[in-house]
Amino acid sequence: MVIASTVQELRTLVRGWRVQGRTVAMVPTMGALHDGHLDLVRAARELADHVVTSIFVNPTQFGPNEDFDRYPRTFDADCAMLDQVGCDAVFAPSVSAMYPDGFQTRVEVTRLPDHLCGLGRPGHFAGVTLVVLKLFHACEPDLAVFGEKDFQQVRVIEQMVRDLDCPVRIVRHPTVREADGLARSSRNRYLDARQRSQAPVLFRTLSGMASRIQAGARDPGSLIAQGRAAITAAGLSVEYLSIVDPDTLEDVASIDGPVRILVAARLGVTRLIDNVGAQPASA
Repeated sequence: MVIASTVQELRTLVRGWRVQGRTVAMVPTMGALHDGHLDLVRAARELADHVVTSIFVNPTQFGPNEDFDRYPRTFDADCAMLDQVGCDAVFAPSVSAMYPDGFQTRVEVTRLPDHLCGLGRPGHFAGVTLVVLKLFHACEPDLAVFGEKDFQQVRVIEQMVRDLDCPVRIVRHPTVREADGLARSSRNRYLDARQRSQAPVLFRTLSGMASRIQAGARDPGSLIAQGRAAITAAGLSVEYLSIVDPDTLEDVASIDGPVRILVAARLGVTRLIDNVGAQPASA
């Protein structure tokens, strides 16, 4: 497995594969890898001849009071895991390589971030689109695989790719979960034993809401009120719980077709997110 730290190193490697007629998939990450990330790499491995995984903790997507400094960095362990699942190359640039002195460009989707995580994290998705576009330019992949756990992020990236005619196919991969339903996340390692036992209430609540929708519930307000009560009773602080159109991410007034149920909640110092799809049985 090759480790590239500069854009030129990565481009030389990838263009060498292309001369041989090979296809390339990319899996962008911030490191602190877990089995969910490795599933993305495995999926990419099935779709392309070569897989590049980026490991870059991107400062532009963190707010001033967020966890950039304490975000877990486990580079050596990450590389060992990636090697075991057949990743061909790791792109691990420095912050100065990605954002050299004098950098002043923004890449921003204007409407999709005006919901959900974007409301509480101003500027977050502008940081995401900027770094992902730079990663795409560095790697020039045929496709890129993203996990649906970060559903809003996937939609924002899909929109950016469509709007800017980026020659990369975005592949969604289902959320990878622990046995009790908790969505796997690098931030789960912040949870102590008690909090870890509380956290699965998110998936239980979302699954229950989806089941009620399939059984005929149509009023999002009632479902959300019940869901918030269940999550709060388990000791979490709800940032948002929303039922939205899966394309626009706008709240729905009535559930008449496919929807996405999304939640963000805090448990101690840890911010957790999750989502599930749902639709009425007749839809």
